[in-house]
Amino acid sequence: MPHVIVEYSANLEDTLDVSGLIDDVHRCAIDSKVADIAAIRTRAERRSNARVGDGNPANAFVHVTARLRIGRSEEIRTALAEALLAVIDKRMTRAFEKHPTAITVEIEEIDNITARKNTVRSAAGRAA
Repeated sequence: MPHVIVEYSANLEDTLDVSGLIDDVHRCAIDSKVADIAAIRTRAERRSNARVGDGNPANAFVHVTARLRIGRSEEIRTALAEALLAVIDKRMTRAFEKHPTAITVEIEEIDNITARKNTVRSAAGRAA
């Protein structure tokens, strides 16, 4: 792990390069060194049916959830949240011109008892 999930309101697609945002968020997760690069998974999820604030159709949102295995310090989790927020804020410049946008970042810890995983590297090793 981690899984980094970027949810965004569909109305941002006219002003936001979602692929570029995912590239930036993924690079941020790599640079944070919270996990081995082979374990990092980043994805975007478009939300077609969403309301933000007073329901004005121009209002938009981006919400990032980073799910990490339990055990990282508060300092590491806080630093990751702040770095992700900065990356998103920078990428959103064009969108802010058209859409009042709420941005949130949340770091969740994954329970080690019930979670199972493999990584790109370990899966590739089995195929060899």
